[in-house]
Amino acid sequence: MESFLAEPSVATLTTLRPDGSPHVVAVRFTWDGDAGLARVLTVAASRKARNLAAGGRAALCQVAGFRWVTLEGAATVSDDPRRVTEAARRYTERYGSPPPGPPGRVVIEIAVNRTMTLNT
Repeated sequence: MESFLAEPSVATLTTLRPDGSPHVVAVRFTWDGDAGLARVLTVAASRKARNLAAGGRAALCQVAGFRWVTLEGAATVSDDPRRVTEAARRYTERYGSPPPGPPGRVVIEIAVNRTMTLNT
């Protein structure tokens, strides 16, 4: 699973809108297996960040053919410069180029407590 999550792939991030309906978007993310933490960089005004601003749960799903991993857990949104910088560092390491740096950038951190896999 760890090597699969290290591949420079895209995943879907699922959060819940205020009306309870799912919001699913494609994202780049990083995985810190030692901390059990997935990170997604975005901007505070994005729907995904607004969905999680008051806390909540999120799910990331990375798929490649008949292999997949889903990571679920409690999610928080942070504009703390140290956390955003760490997320950007890990993103650059995984994807080989730095992430965009728009104004209002934040990091979604998912404390993963449920993992589902197939063929990884």
